[in-house]
Amino acid sequence: MTDQPLAVTPEQWQRLAAARQAYTDTVSPYYDETLQEVTRRARTSGSIGKADIGALLMWKRLRADTPWAAELMALADTDVRHATAAATTAVRDTTLSRCAAAQAGRAALARLPGFRTGDALASAVLTAASPNRMAIYDRRAHTGLHTLGITLSHAPGRYSRYIATIDQLLAAAPAPIRTWTPRDMDTALYWMTA
Repeated sequence: MTDQPLAVTPEQWQRLAAARQAYTDTVSPYYDETLQEVTRRARTSGSIGKADIGALLMWKRLRADTPWAAELMALADTDVRHATAAATTAVRDTTLSRCAAAQAGRAALARLPGFRTGDALASAVLTAASPNRMAIYDRRAHTGLHTLGITLSHAPGRYSRYIATIDQLLAAAPAPIRTWTPRDMDTALYWMTA
């Protein structure tokens, strides 16, 4: 959560809505098929395995030729699924606020290679686990917040603060933005910097 109250102007809300519309108009309707497929499998299994993490890695267009990727591949898929099952349970727990669920889900992933720092891939896993509660974090969405005059520090716990900020935005938003999902908000924030 940000330390300051949100002071989004009507013009900024319009810019956010226009960014979401531009994203919808520009990005292929098939772009999120990979995310949706991983979501379907996670819904059934209650966890996300290495193959699905690999699919999300490609969907996020992240590099896989890194030491952490080799470390992750050296783990048994059952160990990976154990961590992602705990994260999935956390982000789906509707007794928790979205912020608290994000924090618990992110903490459950932190013991896996590739998930100890940075939130891009972790947010993709958490969003696949609970697409109506979580949102994708990346540097462009972070910049989109900055464009709105919202500061989000890079200190530990950033993902849960990001989700809290999205919740604040959705709560303060005019219609029809108020009815967006967190994923709708993240795509608008992302596209604001396009």
